[in-house]
Amino acid sequence: MSEQRPEQGTARETGREGPTPVVRRVDPRHRYEILVDDRRAGLTAYRDRDDRRVFFHTEIDDAYAGQGLASVLVEQALTDVRASRMRIVPVCPYVAKFLKKHEEFADITDPVTPEIVQWLDGQLGR
Repeated sequence: MSEQRPEQGTARETGREGPTPVVRRVDPRHRYEILVDDRRAGLTAYRDRDDRRVFFHTEIDDAYAGQGLASVLVEQALTDVRASRMRIVPVCPYVAKFLKKHEEFADITDPVTPEIVQWLDGQLGR
């Protein structure tokens, strides 16, 4: 995934003023990051299992809270999963909540199972 810019809009449309955030996939760190003014404002972390991208954590730095960045980040991450012909497993509560409101990703979403959680715990050493 190359750097993607969300749809441009006015401050009134996006609820934000200032620079357009950029989302990038950082494969060596197993995450997507959202940048504002070239500074990391947040991330959503994943591990891949076969053709499934298992999302387990999303965070936005306090300095960027309340700007809708988590939604932009997750939407672009899930769009990248679709483009990569993979499936989504939403262990992360924020990603799961996002998916309930965005049914356009339902066709590529798999349920969280105890087996996936156990596998993820092994991957994360917990």
